Amino acid sequence: QVQLVESGGGLVQPGGSLTLSCATSGLFSAGYVIGWTRQAPGKEREEIACIASRDMTPIYRYSVKGRFTMTSDIAANTVFLHMNGLKPEDTAVYHCEAEQTHSHVCWGTLYDYRGQGTQVTVSS
Repeated sequence: QVQLVESGGGLVQPGGSLTLSCATSGLFSAGYVIGWTRQAPGKEREEIACIASRDMTPIYRYSVKGRFTMTSDIAANTVFLHMNGLKPEDTAVYHCEAEQTHSHVCWGTLYDYRGQGTQVTVSS
């Protein structure tokens, strides 16, 4: 059974930085796709970054490219989302999501597993 636990959210001023962590279990032993999504109140869920284990090249949503970086620490079973230059429109609940798969493609994955989420609020 795959489990995902996010942490690291909080309140930050515009232009600030945060790093989110997603501790995983039961995922890295085989092929996988893991990604970060977010959902703001009244808005649809957005996929913002992902990695496929067969490729390991992060893919980013256009609105966060150059500001957000997704990294992995396989030995620690953890993935991170480093967020810089935060904007008020980045305010949302951020989720870590995953699927066990050998696909090379991560974007648009229909994830089977989702963490509980962590709130990110960007406000002065």
